[in-house]
Amino acid sequence: MAHQRRSDPRPSSSGYVHDTAPSSRPPAPPPTADLDPASWSALLAPRLAQFAGVARHEHVTRAAQDMNVPQSTLSRAMVRLEQDLGVALFARTGRTVSLTPAGRAFLTSVEGALAEVERAAESVRADADPASGKVAFGFLHTMGSETVPELIRAFRADHPRIRFQLVQNYGEAMLERLRAGDLDLCLTSPVPEAPDLVARRLDEQRLLLVVPDDHRLATRRRVRLAEAADETFVTLEPGYGLRRITDDLCEAAGFRPRVAFEGEEAETLRGLVAAGLGVALLPPPAVARPGVVELTVTAPRAVREVGVAWLDGHPDTPPVAAFKRFLLSRRGRLLP
Repeated sequence: MAHQRRSDPRPSSSGYVHDTAPSSRPPAPPPTADLDPASWSALLAPRLAQFAGVARHEHVTRAAQDMNVPQSTLSRAMVRLEQDLGVALFARTGRTVSLTPAGRAFLTSVEGALAEVERAAESVRADADPASGKVAFGFLHTMGSETVPELIRAFRADHPRIRFQLVQNYGEAMLERLRAGDLDLCLTSPVPEAPDLVARRLDEQRLLLVVPDDHRLATRRRVRLAEAADETFVTLEPGYGLRRITDDLCEAAGFRPRVAFEGEEAETLRGLVAAGLGVALLPPPAVARPGVVELTVTAPRAVREVGVAWLDGHPDTPPVAAFKRFLLSRRGRLLP
């Protein structure tokens, strides 16, 4: 029976119906195959490798022997393929066949598609290899200069060939990529609480009040956060975990911070502080920055919890499982 086309709007080659009206929606996902049971791909895919084999041998019996399938099964599959397409792909002389012009055109595309499937299979197998596979690992910007390089150096002492895809971002964006399957693990703060995620607390990091070196508090070593209630703050943008922690700590100290500048990276904020544009609550720097003084906050307790998160129920490849065990083994000594 020939394939019946559906009466509803046919998806584009990307698998999505085209929408020509202007839209503020985010860009569509990357192109995907149409997996609807009535689609051409679902109908034809099981027979494409058989078609390529017959085309290569130009002989049904030899192709059947090569593919280890009964000759009658292969013959019926090729007839059904032509019926479904409504196009003659082979000219037949006994069991010897030759491609028609339509068959040659179809073969070119089929061989490309099969080669792409082969590459995809080899890629995912390589990424899952216990000795040389890949880990997609996300982490906060503030952990990129010192914490993460040291973690990977220590891990690769026992797993020298495992590869990493490293992604730096703020917490909420990393959790979105975790849910989308772009990341295997992420190191983030605060430690998330969500029903679809598993998260484990690994360590905590103290936060310092950073002031310009000519500030009225610059001669101090310790300070209560309430003493900065009248100051102008520079902070990370809303959506960043450290911004939420800053707001919560200021609230606990009895005030709402007056924010003059919002940024995306801690060291940029330190530069703004050095320029006299405000004060900030930040983790310790990897390298001391001139122009600022870092003060210990005595009250409220100024720390942020750091943890690792992954998608609940998501099976780990061997390299991901090994790196996860390594991170969990560093509980309490994750940070320099």
